[in-house]
Amino acid sequence: NHHLYYVSTPKNISRLPQLPPTLCSNITFIPLSLPHVDGLPPGVESTSELPIHKVPYLKKSFDKLETQLTEFLERSPQIKLIIHDFAPHWLPPMANQLRINLVCFSILNASSNAFLGSPSEILGGSRNSPEDFTVVPTWMDYPNNIAFKLHETVSHKECEDIVSDFERYATVLLNCKILTLRTCYEFEPEALRVLSKIHQKPIVPLGLLPPPLTSVDDKGDENWEALKKWLDSKQEKSVFYVALGSEVSLSQESMHELAFGIEKSGLPFIWVVRKPPLDEEPFAEDMIPTEFEERVSKQGMVLRGWAPQLRILAHSSVGGFLTHCGWSSVIESLGLGKPLILFPGGSADLGLIARLMHWKKVGFEVERNDVDGSFKSDLVAACIKRVMVDPEGEQLRANALAMKEIFGNVELSNKCLDEFTQSIENI
Repeated sequence: NHHLYYVSTPKNISRLPQLPPTLCSNITFIPLSLPHVDGLPPGVESTSELPIHKVPYLKKSFDKLETQLTEFLERSPQIKLIIHDFAPHWLPPMANQLRINLVCFSILNASSNAFLGSPSEILGGSRNSPEDFTVVPTWMDYPNNIAFKLHETVSHKECEDIVSDFERYATVLLNCKILTLRTCYEFEPEALRVLSKIHQKPIVPLGLLPPPLTSVDDKGDENWEALKKWLDSKQEKSVFYVALGSEVSLSQESMHELAFGIEKSGLPFIWVVRKPPLDEEPFAEDMIPTEFEERVSKQGMVLRGWAPQLRILAHSSVGGFLTHCGWSSVIESLGLGKPLILFPGGSADLGLIARLMHWKKVGFEVERNDVDGSFKSDLVAACIKRVMVDPEGEQLRANALAMKEIFGNVELSNKCLDEFTQSIENI
């Protein structure tokens, strides 16, 4: 029963689903226009529209929103609390002056957050070289394998601004009343315990927020009808689904190697190839090997652009997911009990998520060169077969199916949301 002001940019607000009528009177959208920055293509408002090396320009533009946000908050004395992400490192002094409490919402899971460490560690602790991030930190005092590969630490530097992501995150962590994150105690009890210890403030899991499956049975989508017909013709759990998210851009060489691996597996597949960011569009046609689609026309389907991921994963013919390891994709897959073929992208915490899922024995990671991230098609094919059909993957498939009880559990998710709401009230 509080009134919410949802602050974002016009294009990002327009991408949100329509509010149910019961909530319309409780939520007001506040569109702030992104200021112009040299190097940021016109009309771009999100990382999904940019190649990784241009993300710093978006952060520069985002930081210039400070003035507009200050003016809005000064006109709105009724606002007592802000829920924010890692990026607005300039928010704490403003909030302090206006006597507004801060709640930091991390889209990372607890293990990735724990790996980062305390604010003092993030800002200048014991890790100085890329190699330091390739070992499990001492404060994660339980058996685990969560660390970066060397090539992941290097590629992360590409999307850094003058103010690093670490600096941004440490600053907001120091000044928030509560850290909330998309996970639950049932899945990550050890990491949540570590977070409480290193931050010395309330750590409130928001739950896994599984997407509703209500839309899965909707009729009338012609593309889905054709896909469903193809899936209906396949045996149960025989098809693997491939999608690398909206923000992972592979080189042409890597895309070709991945394609050959998919083909060599010999198993039926659906591969969603995303539309490339603006300045990579001229190369889009070369991203998949010549004649690949013709050769695999009986084995699988290649879809360009967007695909109904949840509907595909929910189909009984789909038995596994070759994923870039985005946390939302992992949650969708395990919410439906589907095991993971782990092929992490090079940015953010995708590699850490891959290690976590490998450690939890619900997925198997494609073997790659630690230094440059290169990989061979034969190893891609072997990993696919291990997760999908090989006897040695049987336990992994059973573990993933059991995860439905946590990842697809709406009651558990609602319980976490209720506890989050209570913690907000307590502030």
